[in-house]
Amino acid sequence: MLKIDSKYVEMAQRATELCELHILLQKAIELEHSTIPPYLTAMYSLIPKTNMGARSIIHSIVVEEMLHMTISANILNALGGHPKINTPDFVPEYPGNLPMGIGGSGFVVGLEKFSKKVVKNVFMEIEEPEHPIEFPTLMAKATLPTFATIGAFYNAIQAKIEEIAPDTLPGDSALQVTSNFFDSNLLYPILTKQDAINAINIIIDQGEGTEDSPLGGENDYELAHYYRFEELYYGQKLVKDPDAEHGYSFTGPTIPIDTSRTGVYPIYPNTKTDMLPDNSEAKNRMNEFNSSYYSLLAGLHDVFNGKPNDLDKNIGTMYDIKLSAEKLCAMPFPNKRGYNVGPSFEFVSPTAFLLS
Repeated sequence: MLKIDSKYVEMAQRATELCELHILLQKAIELEHSTIPPYLTAMYSLIPKTNMGARSIIHSIVVEEMLHMTISANILNALGGHPKINTPDFVPEYPGNLPMGIGGSGFVVGLEKFSKKVVKNVFMEIEEPEHPIEFPTLMAKATLPTFATIGAFYNAIQAKIEEIAPDTLPGDSALQVTSNFFDSNLLYPILTKQDAINAINIIIDQGEGTEDSPLGGENDYELAHYYRFEELYYGQKLVKDPDAEHGYSFTGPTIPIDTSRTGVYPIYPNTKTDMLPDNSEAKNRMNEFNSSYYSLLAGLHDVFNGKPNDLDKNIGTMYDIKLSAEKLCAMPFPNKRGYNVGPSFEFVSPTAFLLS
């Protein structure tokens, strides 16, 4: 189970003023974002019109990570802080460690093609709850150790908000972001202490579920992220089972997964722009991709810092990223026989493109 650097939980517990939570909520935004490039890279490596079940599951999780990132930004604004999205240090180095020492120094997250190994050893590790429920399956499952989780970090922030925040939060309500893209009972203005407490519950429950259920809290039809990834690992839907100890088992419909070259592009792990030959089509495509990625981050920064109505407009940029990434993944890697190019998710400002 993932460890989180205890100093961040202790910082939340020691806080006596709301401003001391600002840095922690900024870290929460960075953490939620940091999971998106690895998930998207795996999804984009799925060859179009194949592995539709896997694609759908990963896409649903990415959408909720975007929601969690937005909720965290709303809470930070509600407490009087200001999210920072458009800076180089906002984007992790892949392969590398996730923000706040998630998983410890030995837990390295890269940008790799879809595989059950990546799902099990990376994605499920990221999303693992404090008390994972073990459901019957045809495959044996090892006993897992118990450590603090991302949920414990959010719980510490939540407890401190409940302890020291006024009932009406001090932030500018005009900065709160809502969107037609998300259900209004999931993304809403954070104006009161109770709003913040409820919103943090959404993040925890969607990611980890509850101690008693694999479902995302009040959402009684969607599994928490950990269990959706577990479905991919086992290739079987987790369904209600009255005969199983916890009421569910991996005995639902099979999720067809083709990890051969007919189902997954053989993208080169952790592709970087500087690996590609100058003036090559692959490098030009990579520059286009990273330009769109930068535009998205810059746009989201503006959304969270005074232009809340622009969120839906930035969703169009996400589509540009998707198209660029799919073109990259279908492209043979120059001078690396047997591999295709993968998206690099590098922070490159427009000035750098002009100088290159």
